[in-house]
Amino acid sequence: MSPRPDPPDTLLLDEMFSPLIAASLVARGIDCQAAAAQPTLRSLDDHDVLEAALDAGRILVTNNVVDFEILRRRREAEGRPVPGFVYTSDGRFPRDRAFGGRLVAAL
Repeated sequence: MSPRPDPPDTLLLDEMFSPLIAASLVARGIDCQAAAAQPTLRSLDDHDVLEAALDAGRILVTNNVVDFEILRRRREAEGRPVPGFVYTSDGRFPRDRAFGGRLVAAL
């Protein structure tokens, strides 16, 4: 079995993720913020969330793969910078009681 890679340095959890997940990651030594916990980031459109992640030098963790891939590809085609992304899915991380723990362990 290959060694587990080091966790990312800084994360921004998209609004669909609970701030409790961010708190669990912080407790494990990962610099993580949750958009849902920050008034300036709540209810922003996807473009603005992407910009916030980029401005803060954070990797964006999102379940919204379709919309963010459109934005990412468009920006790359225009030669504009993009943040790093971690994409999740309901198939890999079903929204059940164990959801938060599985996501924290994976990140």
